[in-house]
Amino acid sequence: MDTQTLMQTLKLERLEVNLFRGTTPEEESRVRIYGGQVIAQSLLAAYATVEARVCHSLHCYFIRPGDPNVPIIFEVDRSRDGGSFTTRRVIAVQHGQQIFNLAASFQVEEDGFEHQAEMPAAPHWEEVEDDREAQLKRADKLPAEMREWLQRPEPIEMRTVGGRFDIRRPTQLEPVQQVWFRAKDPIGSDPAMHQVILAYASDMSLLGTSLRPHAVNWRTPGMQTASLDHAMWFHRPTDFNEWHLYHQEAPSSSGGRGFNVGQIYRASDGALVASCAQEGLMRLRKPKAEA
Repeated sequence: MDTQTLMQTLKLERLEVNLFRGTTPEEESRVRIYGGQVIAQSLLAAYATVEARVCHSLHCYFIRPGDPNVPIIFEVDRSRDGGSFTTRRVIAVQHGQQIFNLAASFQVEEDGFEHQAEMPAAPHWEEVEDDREAQLKRADKLPAEMREWLQRPEPIEMRTVGGRFDIRRPTQLEPVQQVWFRAKDPIGSDPAMHQVILAYASDMSLLGTSLRPHAVNWRTPGMQTASLDHAMWFHRPTDFNEWHLYHQEAPSSSGGRGFNVGQIYRASDGALVASCAQEGLMRLRKPKAEA
C-alpha cells in the first residue's frame, strides 16, 4: 500500500452529522487492524466536525482487537466548542462493541512563549539503511508470508539507526531507539492530513522499544504484544514528506506492560514537532505442560 492508497483508505464515509464509516484495505491481510490506522481515522472523524482549528493533542485507548474484514463505525461526541479550544470524543465500534476511543483537543492559531529540547545526536538519514531494503537482504531466511509482505509497497519510509532487530535471533539492547521516517509519496498541502499521517506512523515502532532490553520481539514463541493506549501532542505544524527523527525510549516495563515515550524532530531545522507516549502489552506466555 503506497501513501496515496493509504490516504484514500483513511477517508471516511459520512453516514450522519456525527457518524462515519471507515474500512481497512484488503491488501493489509492482518489478523487485526493496525492501531495507527484507527488513530488516524478517528482523528479524521473528529476533524470533520471542527472548523478553523488544529489538533494539539490526542489521547486514546485500544479496547478490543479490530476486525479488518468489516467496516468501523466512528461516532463523534461534540464535547465542547469554546472560544479558543474545541474538544471531541470519538468512539470506534465493530460488531456492536467499542474497539477504540479517542479524545482530542483543537485550538485556534495563537502566538506564545517558545522553547524546546534540542534534537538528539543521530547519524544523518542518508547514512542509515532503509529498513525494507535491509530486511529484503535476509528475505531468503524468513518465512514465506514475511517475504511476501516485504515485497509490498509501504506508505512510510523508515530507517532505523543501527538497523532493525534480527527477527530470527533477537539480542539484548538498550531501551532506546532512533528511527528516521517520512511519508514516501506527496501528501498535499492540508496540515491536518500531515498530522493524520504522522499519527498513523507514530504507532509503527514505539512499542518495540520496551522489548529491546529483554531480547525478545513480536515473533518470539509465546510473545503477546498489543498497544494498550496512545497519546500524542502536536507542538508545531510540519511537512511529513520531509525526514523526521523519531527518538524513542522505554523508561519502564512491569506487570506485563511496557511504557514508551518518543519525540519527533524535523531534520531540516531540528524543530520538535510532536511527542508521543504509549503503554503496550508485552506478555510472554509459557508453553503448556504436556499431559
